[in-house]
Amino acid sequence: MQWVDFLTNEAATHSLSPEQTAAFVERLKNENLGKSQVKLASELNIGVGVFKKLMTKVYNKFAQSYPELATSKSRGKLEKLRACLRAKYNDKQDFDVSTQSNATHTTIKEIHQNIPTAVPFKRFVGREAELQNLHSSLQTSRQVAIVAVAGMGGVGKTQLATQYAKQYLQNYQGGVCWLSAQGIDVGIQILRFAQLKFNLIAPDEWELADRLKSCWEKWQQGEMLLVFDDVTDYETQVQPYLPPESPRFKVLLTTRQEFDRTLPQLRLDVLKPLVAMKLLKSLVDRERLKNEAWVARRICKFLGYLPLALELVGRYLDTMPDLSVETLLKRLEKKRLEHEAVVKANPLIRYEYGVAEAFALSWEQLDEKAQGLGCWLSLYGLADIPLFVEAIENEDEQEFWEKATTQLQKLHLIQWQAKGIYSLHPLIRQFFQMKLDESTEADNVKTAFVALLVEVAKQIPQQPNPEDIFNLTSAIPHIAEIATHLSQYLSNEDLICPFTGLGWFYQNQGLYQQAESWYKLCQEVAENRLGLEHADVATSLNNLAELYHSIGRYSEAQALYQQALSLRKRLLGDNHPDVVTSLNNLAGLYKSTRLYSKAKPLFEQALELSKRLLKDNHPLVVTSLNNLAALYYSIGQYSEAEPLYQQALSLTKRLLGDNHPDVATSLNNLAVLYESTGRYSEAQALYQQALDLRKRLLKDNHPDVATSLNNLAELYRFTERYSEAQPLYEQALELRKRLLKDNHPDVATSLNNLAELYRFTERYSEAEPLYEQALELRKRLLKDNHPDIATSLNNLGLLYGSTERYSEAEPLYLQALDLRKRLLGDNHHHVANSLNNLALLYKFTGRYNEAKPLFEQALAICEQTLGVGHPNTMTIRGNYAIFLREIYH
Repeated sequence: MQWVDFLTNEAATHSLSPEQTAAFVERLKNENLGKSQVKLASELNIGVGVFKKLMTKVYNKFAQSYPELATSKSRGKLEKLRACLRAKYNDKQDFDVSTQSNATHTTIKEIHQNIPTAVPFKRFVGREAELQNLHSSLQTSRQVAIVAVAGMGGVGKTQLATQYAKQYLQNYQGGVCWLSAQGIDVGIQILRFAQLKFNLIAPDEWELADRLKSCWEKWQQGEMLLVFDDVTDYETQVQPYLPPESPRFKVLLTTRQEFDRTLPQLRLDVLKPLVAMKLLKSLVDRERLKNEAWVARRICKFLGYLPLALELVGRYLDTMPDLSVETLLKRLEKKRLEHEAVVKANPLIRYEYGVAEAFALSWEQLDEKAQGLGCWLSLYGLADIPLFVEAIENEDEQEFWEKATTQLQKLHLIQWQAKGIYSLHPLIRQFFQMKLDESTEADNVKTAFVALLVEVAKQIPQQPNPEDIFNLTSAIPHIAEIATHLSQYLSNEDLICPFTGLGWFYQNQGLYQQAESWYKLCQEVAENRLGLEHADVATSLNNLAELYHSIGRYSEAQALYQQALSLRKRLLGDNHPDVVTSLNNLAGLYKSTRLYSKAKPLFEQALELSKRLLKDNHPLVVTSLNNLAALYYSIGQYSEAEPLYQQALSLTKRLLGDNHPDVATSLNNLAVLYESTGRYSEAQALYQQALDLRKRLLKDNHPDVATSLNNLAELYRFTERYSEAQPLYEQALELRKRLLKDNHPDVATSLNNLAELYRFTERYSEAEPLYEQALELRKRLLKDNHPDIATSLNNLGLLYGSTERYSEAEPLYLQALDLRKRLLGDNHHHVANSLNNLALLYKFTGRYNEAKPLFEQALAICEQTLGVGHPNTMTIRGNYAIFLREIYH
């Protein structure tokens, strides 16, 4: 039922005349909030005196149902009547929804929300008018409505926002998304809400802004409310995450900050004296306060009518039934005097100290164990805190912690969120931190806490899979807390661990900016603490280089890899496993940019050094064997690659046994080689072994399974077994989308490969959209700066050429050629491939003078880089020979 309909029904229930009904409904409409009686009378075409008389009669009739109206002053009657009716309206809405949901023939549309659980009240006290003002401000905007509930800490900003979201939930059919500005990245919170509530999954490899844009575009219809709680920096916590301009999006902020006048604000002050007493009465037995009413009013005044302080003191009184209100006031007055000078020095401190003293009253009721637990919890970040007491093995210790948790929860010093999950209000957290800092054990407690979180950080693998990310997400804000605010308590040995783990966590979700910031901070902290000449500085340089390498920022990656290698050699000497790693990484970058002549000696050094240091008895030797073999494979030296791959496979089995994922990797590598040399039956057997092993070990829930499916499908395609290849390509694509969230370079590879199959089987209309998706995804992920983008441009050009759309194919070939030259240099066999394709296009369109020099350039490059007998060289030589026969005969 709409508000106006409800008012009309209430008018009928109270036997209002038509004239009284008109005045009553007009006065109570949401859109008329704040309008003067003169304005309303004018809109009803009656005099203001008549309007006032009609409203007086309305109040008298409603006083029969609400006696408090009879005792209210004329100026407060409207506010009290609105509050009474609004409470009845909300109760009716809840009843209607409950009733309808029990009817088998009625379907109720769920309104998706994640509004935090509030401390229950019989009725929300003291902010009825503010709720109306807030709703009016949000509804009147013609674009994105942004309203900030601003004020000093403790005035109830979050509680007001919570109550508003709950009371007006029916107005927001598009959902209510509650965001903590002080928790994990706000953008990630929005994406998680969209995924959990609407199943909107934006690809992980997109930039965060693109992922958010996609979610806003697909958001459920209807007005939606976005709440940013506890904003301290509008520019970084709110502005980047705002939805597009549309009147259906409403944005509500709670903040202690004061923004300029361009942002509408509802300034929330402390409560009025009578309302403060009303709040206290809702928490403490009325008879008890009635007997000491004068003292109770003095307590309200002493607390400055601050809602948070009133609530804590009220709950304290309720847990201490034998404590007189007067005794409590004396204690409060005594404690405040201890801090009087500070309060006068800075008015803003009045709140913090007033609230701290209110907290101290509860603190005194805690035993030592509960106080220690509160201090310990205050070291966590501002996010949900895992506190699984049952995991403690010692039963006596477990019982102690259970009692401590119960004490904190009963006094509302911690809030229960879910099983084993608690949260701390930011101010309570500050109070506990203050108490901890007063303790002589503060440094020991912080050192122990940091050590515990370091162990969690060590559990973050370098390449976390989706399950790892799910399990570790709740710990990330707390690891970030020790990295940013408690890094002085990190030992030198563990200094870079939290930063590195955070970088890995974000990098493998495609959140490259967040990963980069942690890697850079890691380097800065390591250099400041350990000096420029330290092995951990080299590690931090290497981690940042690997990120840049993965996203195609090759020049930056190369410089960092070289710094790391030089530093490791200087610190560790030439004979150290970390030097092997740096040699492999720098060589891998050269290989990625097809600088094979630079890569080869480094790979060879890495292999020789790893064998000498580790005696054929370490996985690093396997890595070096595989890397050098892959280089030989890339330049067509298959006879040199094969024994290295075989050695890697044999060593892996000896070190890890036959049933290990790394064995599947070695099988796969050797199969790729056999396929390239035409030994298809041997390749198929190895591909199948790798696939079966990965399925058995990884349970169809790992990207490596998709890789095996894809590779076996590629073999079937090359051997023209298209009907066998297609289902494997499709399975690989589906698995990668599910695991990698439709936003990873491997997804683009699967799209491209399936499109290639369709092109080979002349299903051009099915191939084209897949090529386009692969190209768009690679451009978004790799920023127009990666050889894979040139591959996508080239393949789409081949499709257009196959369908004789030569004018569309030519610019794609030219773009691919330009990109390959820029990234790989002029003398690279991929450049030769682009020259060959462009020459063929010119041949087909009769542009022979342009085609001939391109064929010649392509052939010269292949002969120089791959040799005269390489399959690619022979293909281009054949194309050129056909071309010459056609134009000269």
